[in-house]
Amino acid sequence: MPKKKSFLERLTGSIRFEENEEEENFSSESNKKNTIFAKDGQEPKESKWDEEIDAELTVDLYQTPSDIIVQTMVAGVQPDNLSITITRDMITIRGKREENQSIDKDNYFVQELYWGSFSRTISLPEEVDPEEAEAIEKHGLLIIKLPKLDKNRETKLKIKSI
Repeated sequence: MPKKKSFLERLTGSIRFEENEEEENFSSESNKKNTIFAKDGQEPKESKWDEEIDAELTVDLYQTPSDIIVQTMVAGVQPDNLSITITRDMITIRGKREENQSIDKDNYFVQELYWGSFSRTISLPEEVDPEEAEAIEKHGLLIIKLPKLDKNRETKLKIKSI
């Protein structure tokens, strides 16, 4: 005889599983392969959930009258493990924070810090001059100063006679 639905089940439309049904469903689901279907209708490909993917770096992005400023925390990252690529309308920051390998995983009580590769690509709201950009790191805070291009700037061009 089916049990009466609880208030929560009626409200959310959820379905109650008996304990043995839940275990069966969980074990059959965990044995299935994870697949990603291609957009072009090709055969599905197998996906690996444990593939290492770069974490996304958190940033602050703001402007002053003459510059666009990007700030991000890179505490614990060696300068050799940081890469900043700038174009006129985009900036990419990549890096890697290396974990202290001397501590066994079984000895941790809590492990919340991120270790590994990270990156962030940002489309800039205005064009900047990549040649004049500068980056400063102080106490783990990376500050990147990107001078805006002055579109109203005029230059007199001298004509050479040959």
